[in-house]
Amino acid sequence: QVQLVESGGGLVQAGGSLRLSCTASGRTFTNYIMGWFRQAPGKEREFVAAITWSDSSTDYADSQQGRFTISRDNAKNTVYLQMNSLKPEDTAVYYCAGRQYFSTHNWSDYRDWGQGTQVTVSS
Repeated sequence: QVQLVESGGGLVQAGGSLRLSCTASGRTFTNYIMGWFRQAPGKEREFVAAITWSDSSTDYADSQQGRFTISRDNAKNTVYLQMNSLKPEDTAVYYCAGRQYFSTHNWSDYRDWGQGTQVTVSS
């Protein structure tokens, strides 16, 4: 079982930046994928980005348009989501998620989940 803990959410003005962190503990695997999803009120949970633990290959949702960057620090067992040029529509609860083998954009394919961290972007 893998435990995921997010941090770094908060309130930011439009155009600002935030960096989210997700630290994993427990048993992980070399072919482990860690991803970020977000869910706004009344909307479905949507894929943001994912990274493969072994080779740092990345996968992004088409809608991110280069504003978000996912990265990892193996020594800290931590994945980051750097979010720049934030917009009010980025307001959501952001979740860290994990699964094995390969990245998918479907939240139900991910086994491990963090508790979520709120990101609010004011206009």
